[in-house]
Amino acid sequence: MRAVLAFLFAIVSAPAWAAAPVSLDIGNKVQVWFQENHTVPMVAVTVALPAGSAYDPLHKEGLASFAAAMLDEGAGTLRSDAYHQALANKAIMLSVAPDRDYLVISLYTLKDNLKDAMNLLALALAKPRMDPDAVTRVRGQIVQSLLQNGEDPETQASNRFFQLFFGAHPYAHPTDGTIEGVSAITPRDLKLFTGTHWVKGGAKVTVAGDVDAKTLAPLLKSVFDPLADHEPPLPSLVKKFGGPAMASVAMAVPQSVIVFGLAGIRRADPDYLAGYVANHIVGNGDFSARLTNEVREKRGLTYSISTSFGDFREAGYIVGDVATKNGSVAETIGLIRSVLADYAANGPTAAELSDAKTYLTGSFPLAFASNVGIATQLNAFQRDGLPIGYVARRNSLVEALTLDDVKRAAKRLFDPSHIVVVVAGPPNSGKPRGKPARS
Repeated sequence: MRAVLAFLFAIVSAPAWAAAPVSLDIGNKVQVWFQENHTVPMVAVTVALPAGSAYDPLHKEGLASFAAAMLDEGAGTLRSDAYHQALANKAIMLSVAPDRDYLVISLYTLKDNLKDAMNLLALALAKPRMDPDAVTRVRGQIVQSLLQNGEDPETQASNRFFQLFFGAHPYAHPTDGTIEGVSAITPRDLKLFTGTHWVKGGAKVTVAGDVDAKTLAPLLKSVFDPLADHEPPLPSLVKKFGGPAMASVAMAVPQSVIVFGLAGIRRADPDYLAGYVANHIVGNGDFSARLTNEVREKRGLTYSISTSFGDFREAGYIVGDVATKNGSVAETIGLIRSVLADYAANGPTAAELSDAKTYLTGSFPLAFASNVGIATQLNAFQRDGLPIGYVARRNSLVEALTLDDVKRAAKRLFDPSHIVVVVAGPPNSGKPRGKPARS
């Protein structure tokens, strides 16, 4: 694996590490990072607005996601079909990805069509139509998707996990909402939400590609100057998580899905990077990960098991998932607890840390191998509140981590006595039988 990583690093490191984003001042509250890159005649734009599901009002869960789905459903004088045709005529790719904190908009276009792309984005953000027929159609699509999710054990286990984990906090409800919440949303609700959350206050923008700053600045101003300049308040800080807890979602499925998790740490925490590396060692999903080795390789209980090291603006968390046959659920949960307990007590080995550093530093440049990758990755750093120079320092920060640093993070994060576990499967499939397995 190291040889492969060395080869990949060699072929992408020159353009990737030549990337040195600059801050572009467009004269308002919008934070803009820009990477000029004339390799191909394309431009990628990523925009994050403070319009995530954490801002959904009570009993109208799904409002942020519903509004996001309406972004390309007509604006200004263009109805839905005309707006879609305008995008298609210029081969402009526009997509949205609402999460719990932000609405993330991605735009990808030929250099020659950048002005048209920005005009269409400006129109969508400042003058969304919310025509009743489009609202009705999109609502039907969302409800149908939610109905399908109701039959998916992974989605159901994940939704229940976040409910247990975050309790009364708005991070607890699903990003795409509930059928009841979506059904209650009106065109007026959508208009009010976009007017107060599709704003320049708190907006994070990254641009990468074949354009210069002199050309780009006025185009960005045309997008954001018409928007309100207030910034929605942050969601409240999560001070207490729901663990320990265990719950089940009764579903008649041939294979149960287990979602499990623990409190993490927020991005600004000094131990964040050590925790990120610690999580990679125990749960990256590759054959090098401890959970994969113990649960899949040694015992054949699953095809895949992994953990993610996540952070919202006001909470950090670790969440993992695994699917296993119904008769193996109790054994699998016991083994997860055992592996995590050992890891918390003893931490990684020096060899595990060395391998993790090799992978994480070698694979990092791959995220910057295209304009889309550059814009996407830099915007993620913006949303995390990192400085613009972080991209140049990140690998040296990983290399500087000591074994004691990562052991400390593992002890802090992976104590299974605080774990939240949810099983989606037949009733009683997750009920413990006998003593937990030992690794």
